[in-house]
Amino acid sequence: MSSHYVNLKGTSMSPVENQKRSVETLRWVNDRLEMIDQRVLPMQFFYISYFNAKEVAEGIRSMVVRGAPAIGCAAAYGVALEAIATQHLSLIAFNKAIESGFELLAQSRPTAVNLFWALKRMRRCWEAASTSSKAEIAQILLKEAHEISAEDVRINRAMGAFGASLLHDGARVLTHCNAGALATAGHGTALGVFRSAVEAGKKISVIADETRPFLQGARLTAWEMVQENIPVTLITDNMSGHLMQNGEIDAVVVGTDRVAANGDVANKIGTYMVAVLARRHNIPFYVACPLSTIDIAIGSGKDIPIEERAIEEVLGFRDCTWAAKGVSVRNPAFDVTPAELVTALITEKGIVHNPNIQNVADLFNSNKAL
Repeated sequence: MSSHYVNLKGTSMSPVENQKRSVETLRWVNDRLEMIDQRVLPMQFFYISYFNAKEVAEGIRSMVVRGAPAIGCAAAYGVALEAIATQHLSLIAFNKAIESGFELLAQSRPTAVNLFWALKRMRRCWEAASTSSKAEIAQILLKEAHEISAEDVRINRAMGAFGASLLHDGARVLTHCNAGALATAGHGTALGVFRSAVEAGKKISVIADETRPFLQGARLTAWEMVQENIPVTLITDNMSGHLMQNGEIDAVVVGTDRVAANGDVANKIGTYMVAVLARRHNIPFYVACPLSTIDIAIGSGKDIPIEERAIEEVLGFRDCTWAAKGVSVRNPAFDVTPAELVTALITEKGIVHNPNIQNVADLFNSNKAL
């Protein structure tokens, strides 16, 4: 892996120089994958280069890249990189290396279902190309990774258009964590709804939860909205109830890392509390999710694996520690919001009101094309 400072067009820049341009969360440049190091935003902006599956898996695990759709895209490129890096080996060694790459990538983060969706799609592609030469297989896998990335942007655009229709002109919308361009291949899921609403001529303003302990709302969502000149107000996670109680929030739109077959939603820790508060104050709670994030193999949210992350994330942030020495720590990265608290799922095929096992299944059975 290697890193370098770039601006959003790819030329040298100061680490703290932000420019309002299109964000490429991950991109393919000169036979390597480049991903924005989201751990250091917004104070620094640079890309890290990746050359094989092991490196990409570590990038996912360490949260260089995060957000379910972006993780899926990164994993797809990880498989392609492994094929490119090992195509000079014997066929047996080549196939063994790719299989090992799949295993490493699958172990990188357990909750984001897009990771496993993308790996399954890449495996099907690999198996279908098994009679081709090693060099041809590498290029076939790379082409599939490119398509997964491009498809994600198209899906986000479709979701954004559907979601924008739910927001009235002047809406004040709360979001939790970061479900923007940085969490996807581009445009975003929840933040994609905001971008599409603005593109449609609506004047909306965003309220961003800080999102402890990793501060994705403060560091990433606020940064994205500032780049887009979309009005954004940052609050700590324990302020949303106060704002709802005082009539300062009109809707909630969040993303998700996995939706169960019955409509239960796993998202960044703290989302469940926001949903409960929204229900208490009769505020619609929307979840923007591509179909690839809906796991119909899991019956309900209680079956979704919840990642526990390092205790250091709770004890402090970066080089600053504020917790008492010796304290016990819990750090679940996600929680589950029951479907009964979800007003609607926003997908690329349309809006699913009051999600349940039947209408979620109907969504997959629909012949409506993207």
